Formats: sequence, structure tokens, C-alpha cells
Amino acid sequence: MAGKIYYFDPKDMEIKRGDHVIVETARGVEYGRVVTGASDVPDETVIQPLKPVLRLATADDDEKVKRNRAKEKEALAICQEKVEKHKLEMKLVDAEYTFDNNKILFYFTADGRIDFRELVKDLAAVFKTRIELRQIGVRDETKILGGVGACGRALCCHSYLTEFAPVSIKMAKEQNLSLNPTKISGVCGRLMCCLKNEEETYEYLNSRLPGNGDHVTTSDGFKGEVQSVNVLRQTVKVLIDVDDEKEMREYPVGELKFKPRRKKDRKKDAKQDKELTQLEEMEKKEGKSKLDED
Repeated sequence: MAGKIYYFDPKDMEIKRGDHVIVETARGVEYGRVVTGASDVPDETVIQPLKPVLRLATADDDEKVKRNRAKEKEALAICQEKVEKHKLEMKLVDAEYTFDNNKILFYFTADGRIDFRELVKDLAAVFKTRIELRQIGVRDETKILGGVGACGRALCCHSYLTEFAPVSIKMAKEQNLSLNPTKISGVCGRLMCCLKNEEETYEYLNSRLPGNGDHVTTSDGFKGEVQSVNVLRQTVKVLIDVDDEKEMREYPVGELKFKPRRKKDRKKDAKQDKELTQLEEMEKKEGKSKLDED
């Protein structure tokens, strides 16, 4: 799974991409993989103070991580039994040991808030360590579990996205896609993250084109009304009058004269795009909660 990227000070160590290192994080001492070699980065991209890399990972560290992964499967099974015992309406997604075994994190989804205090006490008695239960949304669940998208490729969120970018139905409109939620939603049921990938390109290309219904003047002297546009080919179909008859012709946008598009009034745009909140509001309602027990 693609995790978040953090910067650390390599000090005098020779560290290269692909190496495994031991670092100190907010969660304690952790095992990480180097994704970029030592280089200068802007101060604003770094969370200060910049912590140093403690050391390069050893073979023992690698084995410890493998043991932790094996224990996580067992911990998840035990937690599932306890959830069923307490009859809690929650779906366990994953379990994670910190590198130093100081804490176990259990990730779950639920429709609302869950009172899992008794569950935490039971888990702490079994594992003899700190327990954290963290409620996550469906996007995070899909990122953890992975899968294959409608495109036939591994899910972006699982394979390379480190953070979720805001996605709206307005992006689908800009790209002239179907507004049917089933066609523009991902495995998680939310709008596909890839809608964000080409947003800037489509905004630029659309800004060069007239809108449907606009009146244009063609390079061969005709005046007509725009019937449709092809964003990627940058062509426009225009309905013109030729010898008292209506005729449809297609022109490259460079051969047309028209008034540039005006940006819609934001309030008006918000009203027209009410459907964009339908899926997003559901996601916002999904609260996140966590509870630590020593």
C-alpha cells in the first residue's frame, strides 16, 4: 500500500532509494522504506523540526517486520471474535503493529460512532500493550484493501496515491463524462480519484472552445450556432445557413471567431452543481474516532 511520505535528515549516512531505515515518528520508532535519495528540498515541504534517520535497518529489523505482519493477522482474528462477543456494529478492516510493538492499531468502518471501551479493555488484557481503534472512511478502507478499478489497473489509492485529493462532479462535467454515479464512482463508491488527473488539461482546453448554443463566425464567412464541441480534437460543429438551407459543418477552433467564455457566477454555479455534494456529503458525515488505552 502507498503510505505517506515524510522527510528525515540522513545526517552522514549513505542512504539510497529502496533502502530500509529506522526513524522516530509521532507513533514512536518505525521501520520505513526510502523513496527518494538524499537531496535538498524546500523548507515549506518539511515538517519542522526535521528528525534524523536513526540508522539503516538490519537483517534483524527485516525479520522483526515479517514477524509483526504475521502477528497482525492473528490480532485481527482475535479482535473480530471480541467484536462479535460485544455485538458491535463495526467492520474490521486491518490491524497494524508499530515497529517496537508498543501499540496495536485496529482500523474499522461503521455507520456512526461506536462505544468500544469494553472492547478495548478486552484487547488490552489479551495483548498486554496499548490498543488504538481508529474509525476510517470507505476511501481509506479501499486504500488499505486494494483492488482493481474499472480501467483494469490496480487502484490508484492503493498503488501510488499518498493522500486523497478533493474530487467533485464538476470535474466530470468539465470532462464531458456521464453524470451517472455508477459510471464515475470507484470501487469505494465515491467519485473516482482519477477525475482529478486531467482536470487542469480539460479546464485549459475548454477555455479555448465556445459553449453549445454560442454564435460564431467561421473562416469562410458564415455565421452559425455551435451544436457540439470535441474537447480533445479542439473542433466545433456549427449549424450554418447555406442557400436558405441548414447545414452542419465541423471547424477547427482556430478557424472560428467568438466571444471567450465567461466564468459562471459562483453562486449560480453552486446551484447548478448541487449533485456534486450528494456523494461528498456522505463522506463528510463519516466521522473518525480513536481511543488509546495504556
